[in-house]
Formats: sequence, structure tokens, C-alpha cells
Amino acid sequence: MMRVPALIVFLIVTNSVFTWAQEQVNPRPITLEEYEKAKAFQINDLDKDTYVKFENTYILDRYEMRKPYFITGDDGLKKRMDLYKLIAKNGLQELGIMVFYTNENGKLYKALLPNFTADAKVWETYFEDIHSIDKEERNFVLKLSYVLSKEVSFQQYKLLNQGKDLSKESATYGNNICFPGNQEVLLINGSKKYLKDVQAGDVLLTINASSNESFPITVKELKEHEAMNYALTRLTLLSEEIVSSNEITLHTKFIEATPNHPLLTSSGTKPMDEVEEGELIWCFDKNSGSSKSFFVFNKTEYAGGKQKVYNIVADEGETFLMNDVMVLQK
Repeated sequence: MMRVPALIVFLIVTNSVFTWAQEQVNPRPITLEEYEKAKAFQINDLDKDTYVKFENTYILDRYEMRKPYFITGDDGLKKRMDLYKLIAKNGLQELGIMVFYTNENGKLYKALLPNFTADAKVWETYFEDIHSIDKEERNFVLKLSYVLSKEVSFQQYKLLNQGKDLSKESATYGNNICFPGNQEVLLINGSKKYLKDVQAGDVLLTINASSNESFPITVKELKEHEAMNYALTRLTLLSEEIVSSNEITLHTKFIEATPNHPLLTSSGTKPMDEVEEGELIWCFDKNSGSSKSFFVFNKTEYAGGKQKVYNIVADEGETFLMNDVMVLQK
């Protein structure tokens, strides 16, 4: 668990984005006058308009031709976020990223993320703007931070691997439905044990998916599969508590498994690689002794390196807890 002011989290993310961007593009500082002017720029059709000129001086170019992000929170409301590069036509110099945020009622909010070279006054105005939106649109800053976190992660991935998709090039996609040995299982006494160290007779704690009650299950067998360079899917899960208008408490969990291992999600049972960011996953809440929903903040797929993978066979029940995440027995 960590408690962090949302705007500080966001500053870290945006600084990371443009630290990387400075090495890749031709930016220049945006002036405060340009910043204020750009906030009035309109995109007539966010589904179709990918390249729009303004005053024959500025360009909005859809960010890497990305599709819009659709983010559904615990309230079940779907928000849309579109990103565009703001470019000065003269010299094709990048000034920042325009954010178009549409809520469930079709109301549009705009924010302009300046690039790293902007001066303090521009950044101060930017933070005032997003804070103002956040007061009207709950968790706007968190959602924006999530989108930009994903983007900087993707850019770093491309930079490190020269654009290669290592999971598809190197990993083994087999029929084994398993977990790496360093994932933790929860025992009935409240302690945890690495999956690779689980033995027949160990008593684990799990949750009944229907009644939401916790109960013990006994391990019959730990299945072990030979070491290969397995493809793995990693989910980062978050649950948030709003402390104040600019401070949140984030509870974080992680789960890794072969892409075909099933999870219980808000839209039904799905294999790991089909789980979408924004979906709800049920996890163990030690305070209540029952399940609590976490949303999928980030999903990555990668080659896990040569290792063994494991799965538990139990005497009863349909689920067990891996890293406190409810997974199905297979």
C-alpha cells in the first residue's frame, strides 16, 4: 500500500515521458501564449480526424495513430481519452501532447501536456488546469496518469528492443496453464509460500466465487512442467481510496501466469492474455476476509526466460489465491 499525492505521481510520469521524448524528437519550449491558444483548438471528429492544421502554423497529429483509450472505473462509467501531438509547423517541432477527454455524457475536456523544455509558468498553468478538471471529473488525473504511464512504458520497450516484440519472437506458447515458481500462495494460517515450494498436504486459503466466503483447501499435487522460455502475461492491479481532492491511497497487486490461465473478471472468465485494462479482477482483502475488486492498471506480455512453471491440484474448490489474486484451478 502506498499513499501519494496524485499530482506528484503525475509529475513523475510526465517528466519520464519527455525525458525519453527529448532523445527522439525535435522539441522546443511552448510559450504561455501558445499554450493558452492551443487549448481552444477543436477536433471536429475524434474518430476520423487524425491530422488537423490551425492558422497554418500549428498541427495536431494523432499520437502514433493510437486508437482512443476507453477507461471504465469502479463506478462502471466509461470515459474516452484521445491523444494528439501538438506540432509547430515551422521546423516540425513538437510542443506537447493535447489530451481530449470525453465523459459518459459526451462532455469534452481538454488539457495540454507541455514538453519537458517548457518553463515553470507553463507547467504551473498546466497543473492548475488538470487539477480543475479533476475536481469536476473524479479521478481524471489518475486516469491520465495511467494512459501516459502505458505510453512511456511502450516507448521505453521499443527503445530498448529496437521495436521487436520479444514475447512473440522468443517465448513458448504451449498448452500448459501455469504460473512461475516465484508467485506466492496464501496458506490458511495467513503466511505465504512461493509456488515452487508448495507440497502435497499444504492447506491453502481460498474464496468461494459464489458466496464470497473464505475456506481452506488441501493441496493434492503440485504439477511441475519442464523448463522452457515460457510466454508470460503480467497484470498490475490497483484499488484506490480517495483521501482528498489531490491525494489518493493506492493498493497494488501483481499476478503473472502463462497467457492461457483463466481469471474471474467483471465480464466473466477469461484467459490472462484476453483480460483488458480497466477490467475488474477479484482479489483477497485480508481486512474483511473476503474478495475485493481491483482494476487492471497495466498488462504486459513478455518472454519469461527459461524456467519451470507450476500449477496446483487441490482436493476441492474452484479457485485459489496467487499473490492474493483469485485464479481458477486447472
